[in-house]
Amino acid sequence: MLIRASLHAALSALLLGTVGARTALAQHLPDMVTTDTLRVCSDPGNMPFSERKADGFENKIAEIIADELKVKLRYYWLTQGPGFVRNTLGTGLCDVIIGTSGGDIIQPTNPYYRSAYVLISRQGELSGVTSLDDPRLKDKQIGIVAGTPPADRIGALGLTAQAHSYAAYSFGSDRKFQTVAAEIIADVASKKLDVALLWGPAGGWLAKQSGVAMDVVPLLKEPDRPPMAFRVSMGVRQNENDWKRTLNTVLRKRKADIEKVLREYHVPLLDEEENKPLSSSAE
Repeated sequence: MLIRASLHAALSALLLGTVGARTALAQHLPDMVTTDTLRVCSDPGNMPFSERKADGFENKIAEIIADELKVKLRYYWLTQGPGFVRNTLGTGLCDVIIGTSGGDIIQPTNPYYRSAYVLISRQGELSGVTSLDDPRLKDKQIGIVAGTPPADRIGALGLTAQAHSYAAYSFGSDRKFQTVAAEIIADVASKKLDVALLWGPAGGWLAKQSGVAMDVVPLLKEPDRPPMAFRVSMGVRQNENDWKRTLNTVLRKRKADIEKVLREYHVPLLDEEENKPLSSSAE
């Protein structure tokens, strides 16, 4: 996602990988969509979104898209961070980013899910806490990703003193965790932190993988600014409108299959228009 986390600072550390301007070369590239191969720009180590072993939910969704298009699937791997879009879509090495919130640099498809930031705590310790202005948070140690909407909200509520801010990106061969979100969840599990405020698509899965029972509560009662809920689309190059329409058709036809994948990875899904959880298609 690119929510990897809408997104991003606005969609968490992951979707903020859409920063950077296209090079002069990219601005003059023709429509480079390869007709017999789905070429995907992806991070090789950003679970639960993507991984080189194709274990992430964006990998599974890419497989659905390739299946519907009846083409081969190929990845161009690059760690998300500044310049991700410029060096992937911008250079013509790939044709689509599976998860993005859009923006000036890339053209988004129709959104294929909507999710929110979440409050994660050890199970039962903060039962009933559904908003960041709850008085029970005033003495809690809170983990946030720098530059994300919850960080702004925490500041506005005067909770900065107990907030632990983690850099959005962590590079280097000596890093202990694959992602910053994984590090924050590990700190909640070890009781270094009481609360994590993370982009839901990352936090839901990581909480389940932590080995410690945790409550994951979407932040649906916060003010409109800063926004806590985002729509997630796929991203293509500007002016590639035929390719965008093709993907929109696939997203519509395979909506149920994509939703099934998202639910399997514990992505908190919201109703398209209202700030409430999306009912299961089986209900």
